[in-house]
Amino acid sequence: MQVILLQRIGRLGQMGDIVNVKDGYARNYLLPQKKALRATDDNKKVFEGRRAQLEADNLAHKSEAQAVAAKLDGKSFILIRAAGDTGQLYGSVSNRDIAAVITEGGFTVDRNQIVLEKPIKTLGLTVAKVQLHPEVDAKITLNIARSQDEAEKQARGESVSVVKDEVLDLETFNPDAVFEDGARKEEGEAGEAD
Repeated sequence: MQVILLQRIGRLGQMGDIVNVKDGYARNYLLPQKKALRATDDNKKVFEGRRAQLEADNLAHKSEAQAVAAKLDGKSFILIRAAGDTGQLYGSVSNRDIAAVITEGGFTVDRNQIVLEKPIKTLGLTVAKVQLHPEVDAKITLNIARSQDEAEKQARGESVSVVKDEVLDLETFNPDAVFEDGARKEEGEAGEAD
């Protein structure tokens, strides 16, 4: 389906571009969100009549987004989560969690504006992108820790993992030296059934 874009959309085009998109993408996302119009002759005339107004609105939204991005860029937010001794989270940190902590920090952000490269499943410092406008984004730092004390240690650059994964040395491991309950055999015991 051919559509006329009413705003810049990443990897698709600029405002006013006529592009081909899949029917479902147009019907389910672009048209209901008022991000595009069907590329008919009547809609092309309507768009050209509204173009100046759309560009002015886009410029106003962009300047608002730039003002917010100037305040938000480089901020650090702390998320407290349950995790194992190796630093692996029980679950993951979602866009909704990040949007909630940013909103608590005094900024109005929707979860759809959070852009993550990959899911966050470990403790530590992670950089995330907040897309405030199609042309404006801010980078924030997420400090994911088990407690406030750990978050402060991570912010200073200290490691908080308690236990490293144990590696079994197969050359020195003797399976006959261990009972089923985990107790070691004594040197003098035979350990054989009669």
